Amino acid sequence: MGIDLSLIWAVIIAFGVMMYVVMDGFDLGIGILFPFVRDEGERDVMMNTVAPVWDGNETWLVLGGAGLFGAFPLAYSVVLSALYLPLILMLLGLIFRGVAFEFRFKAKADRRHLWDKAFIGGSLTATFFQGVALGAYINGFEVVNRTYAGGPFDWLTPFSVFCGLALIAAYALLGCTWLIMKTEGRLQQQMHDMARPLVLVVLGVTGIVSLWTPFAHSAIAERWFSLPNLFWFMPVPVLVLLCTWKLLKAVADNANYSPFLLTLVLIFLGYSGLGISLWPNVIPPSISIWEAAAPPQSQGFMLVGALLIIPFILMYTAWSYYVFRGKVTQDDGYH
Repeated sequence: MGIDLSLIWAVIIAFGVMMYVVMDGFDLGIGILFPFVRDEGERDVMMNTVAPVWDGNETWLVLGGAGLFGAFPLAYSVVLSALYLPLILMLLGLIFRGVAFEFRFKAKADRRHLWDKAFIGGSLTATFFQGVALGAYINGFEVVNRTYAGGPFDWLTPFSVFCGLALIAAYALLGCTWLIMKTEGRLQQQMHDMARPLVLVVLGVTGIVSLWTPFAHSAIAERWFSLPNLFWFMPVPVLVLLCTWKLLKAVADNANYSPFLLTLVLIFLGYSGLGISLWPNVIPPSISIWEAAAPPQSQGFMLVGALLIIPFILMYTAWSYYVFRGKVTQDDGYH
C-alpha cells in the first residue's frame, strides 16, 4: 500500500491554517480590543505582549497558501477565483495592522491616535474578511469543467457576513484571554471583566452557526445526522459546552493561564467541527482532496522541502514564545 500524499498534504495545510488562526488570532484580537482601553500606557503594554512574535505568526498563513498552491492546484485556482475580493481586503487589513504596529511606537504623541485607528481598523478588517471567506468556503463553489463558474460577489451572503462577525467575537476572546495571561494590575482586571460576556457571545454565535449550517446545506446535515458520522460529531458540542463551563469558572476564579488554554481548546473544537463537516472535500461541496491533487511527483518533491522547513518553523516559534514567556508591564518595551 502506497503513501497517500494527498492526505499528508491535507494534514499539513490544515495544521498550518490552525496554527495561523491560533497565533495571529490573539494578535488581531488585541487590535479588536484596543477601543475598549483608553490609557496610552496600557495600550503600549497590549502591543508589547505580541511585539516579539506577531510577524512570525503569519509564517503559518504563508505555509498554508503555498501548500495549497503546490499540492492542490485546482483548489487554489477555484478558491482564490471565488474569494479574490475578501482575501484582498483581508490582506490590506493585515498590511494596515502591520504598518500601524511598527509606526505607532515611532509616531509623535499628537499623531499616535492615527496609528491607533489604523491598528484597530486593520485588525477588524482582516478578521471580518477572514470570517467572510470561511463562510463562503462552507457555502461551497460552483465549478464547471474544473473552473470556477460563479460570480464575483457570490461570497457575499448573510451566512458569510455572520461568520465574519462571529470570528471578530472569537478573536476578541482569544486576545482577551491572552492579555489575562500576559498582563497584570488594572489591565488584567479589565480583561477579566470583559472575558465573561465575550465567552457568552462566542457560545451564542457558535450555536447560531452550528444550527444555520445544516439548515442551509443539506449535504452537511446528512453528514452530521447519518450513522456512523453522528457518533463522530456528537462529542464536539458536548465538549464545547464543557469547555465553556470550565472557561467561565476559570474567569470567575481570576485564573491567569487556564482561560487562554481553554479558549485554545474551544477554537480547536470549532475547527474540528468544520473539518468533520467538509471532509474530504477541499472544494465544497463535492470535490475531494484526491480529485484536486497535483501529480504525486509534485507532491513528493514539495513534501521533502516541507519536512525540512516545518521543524525549523516550530523550533523558532517555540523559542520566541519561551524567551518572551513572562508578564509584560509598562516598564517593558521591545522597540
